[in-house]
Amino acid sequence: MNRLVASALHVGMGAVLVFGLSACNRDANADGGVGATAQQAAGQSGPKYARVLSVTPVREQASAPQQVCHDEVVTQHKPVQDTHQIAGTAIGAVAGGLLGNQIGGGKGRTLATVAGAVGGGYAGHEIQANHQRNATTQTTQRRCETVQGNGGDKVVAYDVSYEYNGVTRTVRMDHDPGDKLQVQEGVVAVSDAH
Repeated sequence: MNRLVASALHVGMGAVLVFGLSACNRDANADGGVGATAQQAAGQSGPKYARVLSVTPVREQASAPQQVCHDEVVTQHKPVQDTHQIAGTAIGAVAGGLLGNQIGGGKGRTLATVAGAVGGGYAGHEIQANHQRNATTQTTQRRCETVQGNGGDKVVAYDVSYEYNGVTRTVRMDHDPGDKLQVQEGVVAVSDAH
């Protein structure tokens, strides 16, 4: 049983050692250290990485508030000059009386004339009132309002400072690259630099 425990400990320690060395080589390659030099000397053509030193967002200032104007059609009711609809009532009464006068004879004609005048007066009153309710005018008025800018600063790019083989360089990118950059001959190889 002790042999089994000892063997398991040896295998576990060996695995930890292998993974630890692997991680050290990755870190050395990321900052252009000894691993990268050994890789270049061995003629391996794998990707090379530079270590990112800093990432500074480049911001665009919001525009200042500005005045925006537009023309707007405004509909208004015409002012009423005959508030009691006297003209419509009078014209309707005359027209109704004339029509009523054409009907019948004698006392029937008189009743028809009076009824026509009353009915015509009422109809004239209502026609004029309806016309006044629907009488409108349209004018064009200029309306202006103050509109705020874009709503604040906006990040438009990133200035990235990186180190490769002891040389520090800066590149502008459209995204934050993280902690390492792929390089080719010491210059960013895969980037969206502006």
